[in-house]
Amino acid sequence: MTSPDTYAGARIARMEIIPLQMPMKTPVKISHGAARPCIDTLLVRLTTESGLTGVGETQAWRRQGSAETLASLAAVLRDHFQPLVVGRSPFSLASIMARLEQAMWHSLYAQAAVSDALYDLQGKILGVPVHALLGGRCRASVPACVVLFMKPTVEQTVEGAAEFQARGYRSFTVKVGVDARQDVRLVAALRERLGPDAILRVDANAGMDFDGALSLLRKLEPYDIDAAEQLLPLGDVAGMAELARRSPIPLMVDESLASDGDLIDIVCRRAGTAIHTKIGKNGGIWGVRKLMTIAGAAGLRIYPGNHPSTSVATLAAAHVATAWDGPLLDGAFTVGIDALADDVVREPVRIEGNAVEVSDAPGLGVELDEDKLRAYRADL
Repeated sequence: MTSPDTYAGARIARMEIIPLQMPMKTPVKISHGAARPCIDTLLVRLTTESGLTGVGETQAWRRQGSAETLASLAAVLRDHFQPLVVGRSPFSLASIMARLEQAMWHSLYAQAAVSDALYDLQGKILGVPVHALLGGRCRASVPACVVLFMKPTVEQTVEGAAEFQARGYRSFTVKVGVDARQDVRLVAALRERLGPDAILRVDANAGMDFDGALSLLRKLEPYDIDAAEQLLPLGDVAGMAELARRSPIPLMVDESLASDGDLIDIVCRRAGTAIHTKIGKNGGIWGVRKLMTIAGAAGLRIYPGNHPSTSVATLAAAHVATAWDGPLLDGAFTVGIDALADDVVREPVRIEGNAVEVSDAPGLGVELDEDKLRAYRADL
């Protein structure tokens, strides 16, 4: 019987770690920390003995739920993961991912880049898209949501939202959690400008306390909010469950959700009725699929998202969504395509209207641009 490690003669000969600093079109601001003019992201490129390559992406987000830096991610990948990956077959994905977790517990951000590089490599070896490896195409395209980062004035945010609506977007997530009065004014203005058919959500990125969150939710009730995302700190799942019981608006979980064990706890406590998945935060395609399966079985809504990312992680999320046979919310998986000033692939993701159509090209369907990699490479 052929060993999985020799299937199709494929063995991984090299792991390359590529840290990047990608500029934003304009600085992005959430409830935690200062506005950021750039995002720290990292690519892993795996090369087989025959010269085929696969690529995956993760981020050093450095906010609630992430203590990673580019240097720490690179150290984990180089010192702990590389010996467990080089020499293996990309078709030993399940075994490799289990060993990575054993080598460095809860290292989901680092694992994400390896997971997706393995999937990309499998697809290229077999000549099929990643969504075919995940069960096959279940939808022609994947609708996306606009993320409205914090701006100095209500008017700036509303005008930006209106521009996105004119392009075809129908779902909007607005950042809140610093000034409750400003938040209410902003949501009211967005509802008035975008109309009754626009889907509005709010997201505090774990930046509020219980009393402030409950007060804000009650004040936002008249504006038909589809979901309020992660108002409370990530460790306060008990508080989130109590807030969910008392809230007039459905709650979505993000920063509190990293692993499948986290999701089981959230389901058992009824701490939310929707989840926000992210490629980096949740361990790549390998981890996100587990979460979606649990959420689907528990009757939770699924919001496929991302940290601001290049086309690599954007397409990883899009492939997972393309192969998902259940309902999905319009997700923030394209946030990087809207927010980044540039990309590192030869043909960046294109959003038609409000949706991404995932091609049938082998793997993730991306080719890295070596000039862009050199231009944005970060010094560690």
